[in-house]
Amino acid sequence: MKILHVNHLLDAVTGGGTAERTYQISRLLAKAGVECTVLTLDIGMDAARRREFSDVRIVALPCVLRRFFVPRLSWQRLKSEVKAAHVIHIMGHWTLLNALVFLAARSAGRPYVICPAGALPIVGRSRLLKRLYNFLIGRRIVRRASGHIAITADEIPHFSTYGVAPEKVVVIPNGAPAAASRAHDCAAFLARHGLAQRKFVLFLGRLAYVKGPDLLLDAFASAAARLPDFDLVYAGPDGGMLSQLRQQAVQHGVQARVRFVGYVGGEDKACALQSCELLVIPSRQEAMSIVALEAGVHRKPVLLTDRCGFSEVEQAGGGRVASATSASIGSILVQMASNPGELARMGDRLEAFIRDHYTWDQAVAKHVALFQQLAGVR
Repeated sequence: MKILHVNHLLDAVTGGGTAERTYQISRLLAKAGVECTVLTLDIGMDAARRREFSDVRIVALPCVLRRFFVPRLSWQRLKSEVKAAHVIHIMGHWTLLNALVFLAARSAGRPYVICPAGALPIVGRSRLLKRLYNFLIGRRIVRRASGHIAITADEIPHFSTYGVAPEKVVVIPNGAPAAASRAHDCAAFLARHGLAQRKFVLFLGRLAYVKGPDLLLDAFASAAARLPDFDLVYAGPDGGMLSQLRQQAVQHGVQARVRFVGYVGGEDKACALQSCELLVIPSRQEAMSIVALEAGVHRKPVLLTDRCGFSEVEQAGGGRVASATSASIGSILVQMASNPGELARMGDRLEAFIRDHYTWDQAVAKHVALFQQLAGVR
């Protein structure tokens, strides 16, 4: 069986959760004997990143306009890649690459599966352009897909607004990387960022509106007097809000307790998770957050909003769910941080829950079953 995965970004820095999901699924499929090709843009695709996809064929198209991720490609080359696959697996939604692959798949008569990963609602910037995209082609891409994958059950209503019946949607959650559970010597990381003597709350992700970093900063500022031993650490690349967040911290008078450490990956990412007291995911809109799973691997509890599609965290006793407002986040943050013993117990419960229910092997098995059904091959 041959699968063509389509994701406009595989860059570990800017690609976020969809890049990680594509990486995990394609490499595990390849190890299981499935021929995998990933069609992407060349952003961040250096030699080191390519080596991580050692068993997967990468087709990295030149990007000629980064603001809108416009690729340079030959239509004949695209049709050839699509025609060679039994099934096309499309990640995300708002990209020209997805639209071109959709047209090629329809022309070649190839089935395709779409996994928007929480991207279907119109939020964040460029809302007018997103409405135009949906009007011209986006709704057809979703509605005419042969298969539909949601990362959480909360994502199913998003498909309904595009005319897809709920029973046609398969829920395949993200998985947690087991290797990340190894302990690291984090003294150098903590010293480098001035965190060796301080407890801290961690935000891990892009500094972008949809991720809600401003909500967390407002929440932390309102709770700062009641949490004198805690700092707030933002670990992630700038998604357009870094300057605003710095100004926001100054306006609240908490700039000395708010750290921006930039993108962290590999051992530094593990150290950020290993050393924090809890992870906060204040997103305004998100499919199931991979960093929530990673926090659980490190036995750290999470505080996330009800827009993250992972309310099981609270049901499992591994964290708390707030509404996507600074007041709600701040109130629950104080409750959690004021009880260190319960934080530790929450982390243990979350680790056990994720180990039992969320692995990439489970996710890959579900993908294989769906792909085989659509392709008519074993």
